[in-house]
Amino acid sequence: MAGLMNDRFLKACRREAVDCTPVWFMRQAGRYMQEYQAVRAKHSILEVCKTPELAAQVTLQPIERFPLDAAIIFADILLPLEPMGISLEFVESEGPVIRNPVRDRASVEHLRVIDGDELNYVGEAIRLACGALAGRVPLIGFAGAPFTLASYAIEGGGSRHYLETKQFMYRDPEAWHRLMDKLARVVTGYLRRQIRAGAQAVQLFDSWVGCLSPGDYAEYVLPHVQLIFDGLKREQVPLIHFGTGTAALLRLMREAGGDVIGVDWRVPLDEAWEMIGHDVAIQGNLDPVALFAPLHEIERRVEDILRRAAGRPGHIFNLGHGILPNTPVERVAAVVDLVHKLSQR
Repeated sequence: MAGLMNDRFLKACRREAVDCTPVWFMRQAGRYMQEYQAVRAKHSILEVCKTPELAAQVTLQPIERFPLDAAIIFADILLPLEPMGISLEFVESEGPVIRNPVRDRASVEHLRVIDGDELNYVGEAIRLACGALAGRVPLIGFAGAPFTLASYAIEGGGSRHYLETKQFMYRDPEAWHRLMDKLARVVTGYLRRQIRAGAQAVQLFDSWVGCLSPGDYAEYVLPHVQLIFDGLKREQVPLIHFGTGTAALLRLMREAGGDVIGVDWRVPLDEAWEMIGHDVAIQGNLDPVALFAPLHEIERRVEDILRRAAGRPGHIFNLGHGILPNTPVERVAAVVDLVHKLSQR
């Protein structure tokens, strides 16, 4: 891409040859970094997300610290829920809490399909971050996928069993599809605005979709995710489709869409690539907890993932989910260096 000093991430998304495997991390800007803790000591997470200057500053923190191949805008997947009419707050040590969960058809009908103006602060953060990056690396935008957003909205927060979500889905499929359609349309517009603000790739996070069987995914989720990817094709930027616990869903996720399929650590990378087909790129898949291991163990695991990728164009190294709080910063630095060194072509 013109004006980009390091484009190996975008090249890998397009399955083009690269000089070494690109690497970035989900939650690479986060609580494991003192720079981030200093910002959060003065501001709540929603204040950081909604203040473009702060969001851009935090986005750049890991880029200043490590030789990563991409930045990702600092935001939260739940931001679109608020302007749709859902009350969202972040409670210390509890995470996101929704006080008016969506549990019936009437609640679904009350939700607004926003055009995205209400989320302009994310676009402004992207513009500021792109300006500050000055072409060093590309910037990734992102959004939560409809199922993950729906599960938060229905459960009222995180969940282990998704009891309320699945009950709703099975009890009133028509209301469920209405909810998913609204979310899919909002997410499509939101991601389109991020791309037009300067994001050079976008990732759809379906963090909780692994709780579903393949049959349920095909019936209740796939058409809505397809709507998003179909709606973004003409934007001509790489589209990444990521979920956790999705080993049984990978073929269906591929069918739903995405130029790059992100995989977690529960499935070997080569087996996952075989399942999705080698005509799409793959992203992953070191266990985030491996970053707490001794260096020799980290090196063994990084080598194993790169061996499974076998030098085939289209591999982006990442964790199987986000960097955990308290992760040793030097281990993060070590993984970036190992990936670049061990994969040099």
